[in-house]
Amino acid sequence: MWQFQPRTFIPWYLQLVSPLIAVCLTILLGMGLFSFLGKDPFHAMHVFFISPLSDGYNIGELLVKTAPMLLCAIGLALCYQANLWNIGAEGQLLLGAVVGSAVSLQFADSSMSVWLAMIAGILAGMAWSGIAIALRQWFNSNIILTTIMLNYIALYTLQWAVHGPLKDPEGMGFPESALFADTQLLPILIENTRVHLGVLFALLAAILSWVLLRFSWLGFQIRVLGHDESSAHYAGFSIRRLRWGIMLFSGALAGLAGASEVSGPIGQLIPAVSPGYGYAAIIVAWLGRLHPLGMCVSGLFLGLIYMGGDMAQIELGVPTAITGLFQGSLLFLLLASDFLLRYRLVKVKSKETQNG
Repeated sequence: MWQFQPRTFIPWYLQLVSPLIAVCLTILLGMGLFSFLGKDPFHAMHVFFISPLSDGYNIGELLVKTAPMLLCAIGLALCYQANLWNIGAEGQLLLGAVVGSAVSLQFADSSMSVWLAMIAGILAGMAWSGIAIALRQWFNSNIILTTIMLNYIALYTLQWAVHGPLKDPEGMGFPESALFADTQLLPILIENTRVHLGVLFALLAAILSWVLLRFSWLGFQIRVLGHDESSAHYAGFSIRRLRWGIMLFSGALAGLAGASEVSGPIGQLIPAVSPGYGYAAIIVAWLGRLHPLGMCVSGLFLGLIYMGGDMAQIELGVPTAITGLFQGSLLFLLLASDFLLRYRLVKVKSKETQNG
């Protein structure tokens, strides 16, 4: 009979090859899908992965789409390294966008409104992640389930806000807030593009997380907690405090991503403030091997998929659901590659054979 057994040794370079294999298989699967739809697969891949990089403006758009995913992914990576299975970045992002917009509109006449909105978004994301970790610590609830449910609560909070208190009274009935003034928007970093300060926030967060994990005592405690909770307890680490700090920091980054979106490229609160950046950040984190540099690269790839999906809808006439299909396939193939990396299929003798 055949069964999977854990590998005793996994070379470090194979852990880098596994994401590349998943990406290549995803592209091949995409080519097969486009062929099934009657499209030229090579032209489709060109539209999907090459056309979005045709000029400087589009490259700037790639950075704009990558920034919120990278901010969320950095926080999620810290959670995953500590064995906290936070799936709630999407809800934390949405609530950060709602609260940040509310503060920005409330203090529209203040020159500090954009920075107040950033702070409000951070605090909102922390509060939303704080609910999940509080339920985990006090009632031993499953953090996966609570964060997923909180995502939907945040989504309906957004829907309520744009149809209710934050709806523009002069917006012709559309469910969206009033447009923010130029003084309420994040500064543009590169002229003639939409690259805003939020991109720099994401880059600084990546650097900060790398320094934290590699050079700080706190980062060492996080790694120990993730590898063996009993060892962390034996070493005298405050596990409860670590979990609170990690979840709040993760929520803060996701909330900042939401506030940066409404105060950056969008310029107002709309129902489609996020096309699923918080969920895509999970793929970014794992594809990047929970390493800040790897997540920067994987974030750019996921941003390219978002842009490619838009281009494919325009030029090839396929639905935008193709983006989600690519993301789902990438995650599935990555998990499959990792499984085969950690386990091998071996033939073992059954008990009947051994007794015979």
